Parts: sequence; C-alpha cells; structure tokens
Amino acid sequence: MMFKVQISGTGLYTPKEKISNEELVDSYNKYVDEYNLSNSSDINNGSLEPLEKSSSEFIEKASGVKSRYVQNKSGILDTSFMRPRLIERSEDQISNLAEMGVIAAKEAIKNSQVDIKDINAVIVACSNLERAYPAIAIEIQNELGIEGFAFDMNVACSSATFGIQAIFDMIKSGSITSALMVNPEICTGHLNFKDRDCHFIFGDVATAVVLERMNGEIHKNNSYEILGTKLLTEFSNNIRNNYGFLNNSSPEGIGKSDKLFHQNGRKVFKEVIPKVSNLIKDHLEENRLSAEDLKGMYLHQANENMNVLISKYVLGKEASRDLAPVVLDEYANTSSAGSIIAFHKYSNSLKKDDLAIICSFGAGYSVGNVIVRKIA
Repeated sequence: MMFKVQISGTGLYTPKEKISNEELVDSYNKYVDEYNLSNSSDINNGSLEPLEKSSSEFIEKASGVKSRYVQNKSGILDTSFMRPRLIERSEDQISNLAEMGVIAAKEAIKNSQVDIKDINAVIVACSNLERAYPAIAIEIQNELGIEGFAFDMNVACSSATFGIQAIFDMIKSGSITSALMVNPEICTGHLNFKDRDCHFIFGDVATAVVLERMNGEIHKNNSYEILGTKLLTEFSNNIRNNYGFLNNSSPEGIGKSDKLFHQNGRKVFKEVIPKVSNLIKDHLEENRLSAEDLKGMYLHQANENMNVLISKYVLGKEASRDLAPVVLDEYANTSSAGSIIAFHKYSNSLKKDDLAIICSFGAGYSVGNVIVRKIA
C-alpha cells in the first residue's frame, strides 16, 4: 500500500546581523586599495594585474541581490580578516549549524501541529557541513528529543528538494509516518570575499520542513499534498568547492582560493537554465498538468535573471512576483534554503487546490522539483 504525503509545516531562522550591498562594497573596495598599494611595484612593471573595484550597481544588475543576513558581520567587513568570525565551540556545546537548525525546526514543528513523539526521522540537507561526524542531523535529533534515526546529506543548492524526495519515498512506502528536514546554511563561511565576481553572492539562514502521512480527509491548516518529485544530476566543474578533510594530506593546497566557492558564472547561466526549465516542463507533463495551472513557483534563489528566464521558458511569459516570489534581494543566495524561504514566506497566499512547484538547482549540476497541491 502506498500512502499520500503532505508538507504540514515550515520554519525559518534569520540571523540578526545584516550587510547591505553598500557596506560590502565599501569593505571590498578598501581591500582593493590596500592590495593594489601593497603590490604597486609588481602592478607597475606588469607582472601583476591590479584588482578592480566593485559597486552596488554591478551587484544588483548581475544578481538582483541587495543585502544578506549573516552570522557575523564584523569579521566579513574587516579587510584584515574578510570572513565570518565564529568562536570555536567545545564538544559540549551545540554546534553552529545545529543551533540554527533547531530554531527553524521548532517553528516548523509548531506550524505543523505534529507531536514530537510522532516524528520518526531527521534529515539535515545542506551545502556545507561544519564537521564530518557525528552527523548534524543526529545532534538536532538529540536536541529536539526525537526518536528514530537521522542523517546528513549534501547535494549543494539542491539539497532541500533531494531531501524532500528522500522523505517522500520513505513515507509513501510506509517505512515512516513523519520526518523533519532541516537546511542550515552558513554560506558566508565558504565565500571568497576577496573575489569581485562572487563576494556578494551568499547569505546565512536555516529552514525546516515537516512532512507526514496524510490522514484521510483530515487536513491541517496550510498543508500541501506532494503530487510528485523529480531529480536530475549531471557532473560539472563549473560550480565547485575543493575544501575537505583530505586537504590536510596535501599541504601545498592549503589556503588556496579553490578551497572556497568558485564558479564559471557565464557557463552556469547558459547551461543550467535549459536543464531546469525542461525538467519542470517534463515533470508537469508526466503528471498531466500544465504550466498554466501553476499558482506558485518557488524557485531556487541564486540569481534573479536566471529565475526570470526559467519562468519564461516554463510559462511562455515572464512570471509576476506573486507567482514567482523573490527573496534573494533581501537574503541573497542561501543555497539549499532559498526555495524553502520563498515557499515559507509566500505559499500562504495559495488557495485550496492551487498547484505549485518547489524547485532548486545548482552545483553538481543538480536539479530537483517538487509539485504540491494545497489541501487546506
């Protein structure tokens, strides 16, 4: 017997600190002045290229980002440090990711009205885990007092939709009845704030989603039946981060820029858009649905220009902000959490029986799509 599955609650943790484009640009341009001055002799003799300054106009035009929330502001804006300054925690303290995740999870559980004792599993699905083991998911499971099992997974920016797929299959098959998925992202920790092409991209956040078996015709307020999921991966080096535990065995690479986020943005833009658009259209067709039926498109929040083109290819026209809401202007790219933030903040406007998609895409390449129908 196969069971129907619903999303019954979502949660969001937003850091207290925020950096505007203007503040970030001021810091970056100060770093550029300091770099060019300290390397002036090499720049003058042509052996080194000077760094180019950034601007708020460039950032907004390139991405649509206007600001971002961060776990630590002062370290990022300090040109002698230029990364979040996080205090190393002892093994007796809750980890950074677990602490964020628990806050988002508690809101999701409250909104779902599910009893903690009825949750069977916890999955942490995110792009960067702060340690190899024990799993952050098991730590969150322990903090919340959830019985059952937990594990971490990483499919970069697509982690949330891949996590939903994993839980959907478990509930549908009957192996569990309810699960919690958490997406804690301290993206500023892997961002190169000294790189003009990407210093503005990411922000920090945590989201959470509760999924559970549908109980006949008894539906919880603001709940959504999952009609289907579809995933795709295709290997690409165009979005990459080479940081890992084996770096310690190759000391010549320690501290190099490839140990942080880097991408070939133009290739990503050109190659990812058709993959995402085609997957969404194929998925709708497989479920005998039309793009015209969609009342919500909660897309990955990486680049506003990409989302505009994806919606155009899927719908045949540009989507309104009501149909395809944007949160990256305020939050920037929050990797796996982006589409969940959009769903969390804007799906309340959907009416009973409205159809929507939650779609994510990114490094891998990876693409995940979830079709939902509002049931209450």
